[in-house]
Amino acid sequence: MRLGYIILYVPDVAAAVGFYEQAFGLTRRFIDDSVTYGEMETGGTALSFVNEDFATANGHHFRPTRAGTLAPGVEIALVTDDVAAAFAHAVGAGAQAQQSPAEKPWGQTVAYVRDLNGFLVELCSPMG
Repeated sequence: MRLGYIILYVPDVAAAVGFYEQAFGLTRRFIDDSVTYGEMETGGTALSFVNEDFATANGHHFRPTRAGTLAPGVEIALVTDDVAAAFAHAVGAGAQAQQSPAEKPWGQTVAYVRDLNGFLVELCSPMG
């Protein structure tokens, strides 16, 4: 087994892809013609978005994630050599600041923001 992709259910796939391009500098792999699915290039594992209505039509039941509500019990972690710059850039692009960059006891620098839909995004320095 290997992790192929992470899927976030969102109300607007194009908006989510655009936000991740602007806020985090990720590159779009593609958005399908129906704009119900999109993928970002993130290395070995793709970050994907599926339209909530499409997910529901496929029988998936879930609690929609929204800005201004509690974040879901999962986070997306993006690794960068300059956490402070990434944090400032993301907040400047509309991400909601949750925790400013701080060095953890194990030596890693970590910060947190929430994306336009309310998903928690960790910005962290590489380990080891």
